Amino acid sequence: MPVNTYLNLIKFVKTNPGKNIAIKMKAMIRKSIIPVFALLFTAFNIMAQEQVKIPAGIPMAFRAGNATELSRYLHTTVQILLLGKEDFYKKNIAETILKDFFTQYHSRDFIIRHQGGTNDAQYAIGSLKTDKGDFRVYFLLKKVGSELLIHQIRIEPDNGK
Repeated sequence: MPVNTYLNLIKFVKTNPGKNIAIKMKAMIRKSIIPVFALLFTAFNIMAQEQVKIPAGIPMAFRAGNATELSRYLHTTVQILLLGKEDFYKKNIAETILKDFFTQYHSRDFIIRHQGGTNDAQYAIGSLKTDKGDFRVYFLLKKVGSELLIHQIRIEPDNGK
């Protein structure tokens, strides 16, 4: 309890010897606890808002079908699962694979449906609409130095529609 609360309690006891002190103490404690909970709630809310976000250039690159722009966010080695084929590729090879995909499937739109993670790793699940069908896209980013870089990309046909 703050010092002022104790001083007010002592003053109340001296001026009102016959009153129920327990009731007054409960009221003072309630008045002290509410601001503490409000402060804690605000602190947790601020921490949640400071969570690292997925770089805006990634969804824009998917939306535009731009593998060169997307490669700016690739780690030096990337795991790609694309239309049933899966392997680890160097960044330049991964860019070529993505270029081939976007050449064959012209992107019309991309929307992130869900994202989450921690400050050291983020993931997103999105819907990619192309001229030849819809795809579910999943990518995982991990912090390397001060940057979030893509370590894994999965592009699978979206058969859920």
